[in-house]
Amino acid sequence: MMAYFPFFVDLEGKHGLIVGGGAVALRKAKKLLPYGPRLTVVAPALSPEFQELENVECRQRPFAAADLEGCDFAVAATDDRQLNHRIAELCGRRRIPVNVADSREDSTFLFPALLRQGELSVGVSASGAAPAAAACIRDRFAEVLPDRLEEILEFLDRVREPVRQAVPEADARKRLLTALAADCMEVGRPLTQEEFRRRLADAERGEGI
Repeated sequence: MMAYFPFFVDLEGKHGLIVGGGAVALRKAKKLLPYGPRLTVVAPALSPEFQELENVECRQRPFAAADLEGCDFAVAATDDRQLNHRIAELCGRRRIPVNVADSREDSTFLFPALLRQGELSVGVSASGAAPAAAACIRDRFAEVLPDRLEEILEFLDRVREPVRQAVPEADARKRLLTALAADCMEVGRPLTQEEFRRRLADAERGEGI
């Protein structure tokens, strides 16, 4: 089986449907919510924790095909494999991306082992074949991230325009931005203004990149 391509999708304000009210459905909802979607959860029985989540509409009843109207994506996370398969078929006809918790074959997207720190999102997937391995790799990656990562990302975003003005050639600019990121990761913090000015001056002279 071929590997899945890791699209990163803006979910802010998008409407997602989760069918299922148990632990798996709840876990999926908690993964999605930090990215800003509006979720509707449908199931005859719902975990009480769903009521505590913001931006979640709870419909305590069986799934109906009409629940898919206006949805941007769907998650089938019931304990009924036939129902999950039916939801996947309905989504396919409507061209709605769907994740089926118990079937990667029925899924058009997968949930990765997810790591988020500020603006950084890392998703690790083994194409659904080995979720435990993906989670292990994610955890090892998390161990090497600096504590001040969010500050580093803010710094790197802030210096992009000064770098663009100082280094007009695209390849050289990319090398400099990569070097700045490596410097920050090595020292575990954003560079000082003096450190950044030195790097920029070296780049303008064609040195150090």
